[in-house]
Amino acid sequence: MKKLNIVLSLALLLAALPAMAAKDKSEAVVLPDVEMIDIPTAGILDYYGFLVKTRFYSGGGVLGALNFGVLERLNLGAAMTIDKLVGSDSGVKMRRPEIQVKFRFYDGGYYIPAAAVGYDGQGYYYEPSDKKYLEKGKGLYLVGSKEIGVPSLVLHGGLNVPDFDNNYLFSFLGMNYTLEDKVAFMLEMDNMFHSDDPSRFNAGTRIYITPYFQLDLAVREIGRNGKFANGLGRKAERIVQMRYNTSF
Repeated sequence: MKKLNIVLSLALLLAALPAMAAKDKSEAVVLPDVEMIDIPTAGILDYYGFLVKTRFYSGGGVLGALNFGVLERLNLGAAMTIDKLVGSDSGVKMRRPEIQVKFRFYDGGYYIPAAAVGYDGQGYYYEPSDKKYLEKGKGLYLVGSKEIGVPSLVLHGGLNVPDFDNNYLFSFLGMNYTLEDKVAFMLEMDNMFHSDDPSRFNAGTRIYITPYFQLDLAVREIGRNGKFANGLGRKAERIVQMRYNTSF
């Protein structure tokens, strides 16, 4: 019950932040998305902007992240997972924080997409015995984003190297369509190129409760089955994610 009260208090706080921010802003504009479900975009936070993210995942786990626009084109932040925080299970485990960095070096043109380079060490499904994530973070990545064909339909794609032990090059591809700044539909294919580390197909909906506060409902690894290297079952995972972004 104590863990549930903590989670509910956090949710209420995130819901209240947009209302407090609205007092100081006469006109609210939906900011560009800096990420989708699992893949990054070329979007960045504005200078003095910040983003707070809370994701609830399988097994009662919670992922928290905080990112800042420290310079005009540079975002810095960190993320951390806490296993079994929600629910009655004992054995809450707080994992080490992971660094997140993104630098947008090109704003895009008529034909060429906006582009950014970054690093994200946050993975999923932590394996304590190996002290590694079974699904690795993006690691070093290059991503481009471009509106295609229809207004508000944006394509995102990129390459990434999750770690420097194997130096495998992976890729990711995603698409989102935003309807009247109220709701966005997201599709993405992640972790492509290597059969020994299978690709993931994710889909979700982002609801813009306010221009600053969004609620994501998504399913990861759709149609996936089998097992990880440690024997843990690999299957579709439902997640709920809350995001609050604004500026100082």
